[in-house]
Amino acid sequence: MDDHVVVDRTALDEVVSFTSDLIRIDTSNRGGGDCRERPAAEYAAERLAAAGLDVRLLERTEGRTNVVARIPGTDPSADALLVHGHLDVVPAEPADWSVHPFSGEVRDGVVWGRGAVDMKNMDAMVLSVVRAWARAGVRPRRDIVLAYTADEEASAVDGADFLVEEHADLFDGCTEGIGESGAYTFHAGPGRRIYPIAAGERGTAWLKLTGYGTAGHGSKVNGQNAVSRVAAAVARIGEHDWPVRLTPTVRACLRELAVLHDLDVPDPDDPGYDVDAVLNKLGPAAALVEATVRNSTNPTMLDAGYKVNVIPGSATAYIDGRFLPGGEDEFRATLDALTGEHVDWEFHHRSPAVEAPADSATYRQLAAAVRKFAPEGHVVPFCMSGGTDAKQFSRLGITGYGFSPLRLPEGFDYGALFHGVDERVPVEALHFGVRVLDHYLRHA
Repeated sequence: MDDHVVVDRTALDEVVSFTSDLIRIDTSNRGGGDCRERPAAEYAAERLAAAGLDVRLLERTEGRTNVVARIPGTDPSADALLVHGHLDVVPAEPADWSVHPFSGEVRDGVVWGRGAVDMKNMDAMVLSVVRAWARAGVRPRRDIVLAYTADEEASAVDGADFLVEEHADLFDGCTEGIGESGAYTFHAGPGRRIYPIAAGERGTAWLKLTGYGTAGHGSKVNGQNAVSRVAAAVARIGEHDWPVRLTPTVRACLRELAVLHDLDVPDPDDPGYDVDAVLNKLGPAAALVEATVRNSTNPTMLDAGYKVNVIPGSATAYIDGRFLPGGEDEFRATLDALTGEHVDWEFHHRSPAVEAPADSATYRQLAAAVRKFAPEGHVVPFCMSGGTDAKQFSRLGITGYGFSPLRLPEGFDYGALFHGVDERVPVEALHFGVRVLDHYLRHA
């Protein structure tokens, strides 16, 4: 069936209204358990049910609602595909914004508000595609499982983690999945429009450090000061120069970027390859790679004491750590060495690093769907510096790709809008995403 028959005017109008409506439902997740995704979940569930799907609303905690539905495919022998997006967003301070972050205002061809790119736009695009299929009588070749999750912006304990632990049967047959952060336009200079597809994610290692010492009076000499010990450990960790470790996804990305930029450089497998020198030659495109050639540890929080003249017996600090696929053992051993004798560390939150093949049939189909509607684009695989619910679903054996297609104008800084001020998405970008998703999902 012709693409433009399926993606009709109604689908294009609905993706805009759905994005705007979902933004107006405040699902701010501050990490303290006070988020309530249920109104957004009910909104999505009602529209999926109207498309003829059997929809499940699932909660671990009251109000922290997940939505799961399955679209039956025409080939019962085919593996199923997971399409997932989260309903929660990070908080936003209205005083900092040009428009109210939960207004969902549509102005000058742009939808404004928290979640416009992370990731209520993708949630809306999927709703629009599914409803367009229902109107046109379209069914995909393989079963497609839709999951709208809670709590992705915190620990996922009420979201994808809960679904994987308690409702794994709903994902029976799923071997691959697509989710957020990929297939968007990255402008890398004149004539260079890159569409990066995520084929990997660094692991999340949020760490709690606890330093121990001897409590005492602040006026006395104390060689066992817990605050000094944890502060020294934090300084060592923050200043640590992590070594370069190139994963298969990053190697593939570097090769393709070198060709795109006409660089005469060694292959990443060459022993003399200098990744930092290559990054210096890539210009803006270096941003796609530079955060994923090493593990990282960034100190973020400190907590100690209760009175200026009292030396406490313990002190704590928190570190945002990330490790590459295959890099967790090195990460752990390095933290053991850097923290020292009188400081313990533990995972405040941990999720695995994941990697998907960039030479698979699925990757090629994803790339082909982008090229169909953006023939001028250069599709490259990349590894995300952060993470998504793909980490949780990987425990079910589901290989995940970041694929939330958007065609963006030059000067539109997509990356800066993630968790940033004045988050917004162009209407035309949403229309592009609907067309690409429809094409990929019908031909997957």
